[in-house]
Amino acid sequence: MAANTGVLAGKTVFISGASRGIGKAIALKVAKDGANVVIAAKTATAHPKLPGTIYTAAEEIKQAGGQALPCVVDIRNEEQVLSTVKEAVSKFGGIDILVNNASAISLTPTLKTPMKTYDLMNGINARGTYLCSQACLPHLLKSENPHILNISPPLNLNPKWFKGHVAYTMAKYGMSFCVLGMSEEFREEGVAVNALWPRTAIWTAAMEMLGGGGEVKENCRSVDIMSDAAYVMLTRNSREFTGNFSIDDEVLQSAGVSDLEQYSCVPGGTLLPDFFLDVGPDDPKLKGSINVSSGSKSKEQGGNRIPEAFTAMESLLTEQLVNEIKASYQFNLSGDEEGQWFIDLKSGAGSVGQGMLESPDCTMTLDSGLFLDMFAGKANSTTAFMMGKLKIKGDMMSAMKLEKLMKKMQKKA
Repeated sequence: MAANTGVLAGKTVFISGASRGIGKAIALKVAKDGANVVIAAKTATAHPKLPGTIYTAAEEIKQAGGQALPCVVDIRNEEQVLSTVKEAVSKFGGIDILVNNASAISLTPTLKTPMKTYDLMNGINARGTYLCSQACLPHLLKSENPHILNISPPLNLNPKWFKGHVAYTMAKYGMSFCVLGMSEEFREEGVAVNALWPRTAIWTAAMEMLGGGGEVKENCRSVDIMSDAAYVMLTRNSREFTGNFSIDDEVLQSAGVSDLEQYSCVPGGTLLPDFFLDVGPDDPKLKGSINVSSGSKSKEQGGNRIPEAFTAMESLLTEQLVNEIKASYQFNLSGDEEGQWFIDLKSGAGSVGQGMLESPDCTMTLDSGLFLDMFAGKANSTTAFMMGKLKIKGDMMSAMKLEKLMKKMQKKA
């Protein structure tokens, strides 16, 4: 891993959303140098499904060798942000680094994104990043080697990254636009403004809660690759390194880290590319292709396996399952068992059948063999989508719930 050098000892690092995930990983990395960490997050009490609060993170930071200032702050609230910055400066004497990590996500299409959700994402991602930057900049300008690092993607205008979740992409790119503009605005003053994004999916508790299971984890890297890459960027000369949209593994390789396998959640596993990167399944940077079924052998085994699968699903439906999923799915199958099928888990005990739903939450187009492999637990819908084997129209959040649905059915079958 990228070794700590102690260069951040005594430096004050303000990190939004540092109570868990990538934000906390970066906090712990800089704490090993003896840095002061301002934990700016809303999580004062534990979430039932997401472990970690600003206070538990503070204890871990102290154990790692740093000092911590846990602050309950909603980064959409100007008064709270300004008050937190003032408290941090009063306690530590200044601010040297800002990491804009806090982010909200809802992978929903336009007609299924309430304005409340739109405002939440844009308020946290774009506005929150701008506000935290604006509030910290007067103090960053006094630092010897000031950095702003946004956890946001390169600006990629491929319509693929917009069509299924326009609101989220707009909000996330708002963070990247801050990098584009502020890096030039403060270049002469020596404040570095950069972005960091993972090449692959990163395994976090939030990802697990959203529907990722063990199969997805096998295709992910750990948060350590992001914290190590962030450390490399934050210790560079701010006057020489600004305006970059960096990818985690490239940053580490430029710093002499050749063993990227150490960051894989499952050694030897192939990797799932992250959103906003036009990376193919055979890209060498993913250590090989991810095997996803592309054809069906159902004719060789009898041409009625799809009806059997849906009959099996119907026998496993319950009102409890409907209450957990609350979504409807249309499957347009190609290949050996071409046809149209649906699963409706919106009311009662749910229903399945052959034909078309009037307004499904999610429409999936895929090969019948891939569907059977998904039902049997041999393939993962998230992986199939990222590899281009599965086309999804509609609510991406509902699509992610499908993984939970398949797992529950496999356990009951």
